[in-house]
Amino acid sequence: MRKPASGESGKTLAQQYSFDDAHKVVGGITKTFQSYWESECDTMKEQLVAMDKKGTGRVHLADFYGTGMDKDWRFGESEQYLREMGVLDESNMWYGKQVMISNYLQASSNCIVTTSHYMVCCGNPCEGILSDIETEVGSAMASPSQIFEIVGNMTTEDDDPIQLSPTLVDQLQRVADQQGGKVPLHARLFSQWLHYVFPHECTFPHKAGSVSMASPLEFGDYVASKQDMKKQVREEKTKRAQGQQNETDVETFVMSQWSEEEELFADYSVELKAPWASRQPLAIGGVLMLVIVALFGSFSRYGRHAAVSMELPLGGHASSKSHWV
Repeated sequence: MRKPASGESGKTLAQQYSFDDAHKVVGGITKTFQSYWESECDTMKEQLVAMDKKGTGRVHLADFYGTGMDKDWRFGESEQYLREMGVLDESNMWYGKQVMISNYLQASSNCIVTTSHYMVCCGNPCEGILSDIETEVGSAMASPSQIFEIVGNMTTEDDDPIQLSPTLVDQLQRVADQQGGKVPLHARLFSQWLHYVFPHECTFPHKAGSVSMASPLEFGDYVASKQDMKKQVREEKTKRAQGQQNETDVETFVMSQWSEEEELFADYSVELKAPWASRQPLAIGGVLMLVIVALFGSFSRYGRHAAVSMELPLGGHASSKSHWV
């Protein structure tokens, strides 16, 4: 075998692999690397779910820090950083600060790779749930009855059938009532509803711009001090010892974070029209009919040579409505 001349090996490689080839190889490695990190995400989820005794998808910040100090170094983000990422539920003063499991797993602090171009983070199981619902519906909007039937045939991660409480049924019906009887599937309120049905899989959707995806390095001092962690644990133990927490009405506690503000994540301009839009053709047809009646009446009363008034009967308040333009 002939020994390559000096500099010839580089030319050989250049002839075999173009920049596009190398880009595809690196891109493939990047896309599949997340599967290796997913096992770590599963471990974190198992530990957090074990702390969620009520099945609300939330754990006390004190329990979170207690595990961080005693068992797992990963649960150590500062309270300020957790709040910045939208992980803390502080909507109920009796229960105190709660870490939302699904939001925490999707937070940027748990991304193994963070660059200016992409992030490698934990997978989002709620995407599969939403995809299954949309596939069954066959549309971007669905009636509450359709959604109830589809979700009712789903199971939890423990293979238990989904049980929808009367409160969740009423909440989805209210969402549909705001949109003419159907629920936009790619919207904030439906995402919020899915969070309460699947609290360990679907994140609570905050309003746009209210939370940050800043990486730990971008945030700065993101680790809680041992002193702050111990303080949270100590205060929680005191509250529990004094019986200050109302552990009976769990659903009321969870739904205290519910927000009525809607945000559409897709273009629903065709599906969701203004209330008067569907009546506009009928209104125009009515005006034309009035014109015809006026003409017919004039001809029949005065004969063919009688003067005909072409003014439309739009006097009063009707003439000021914008949809008559």
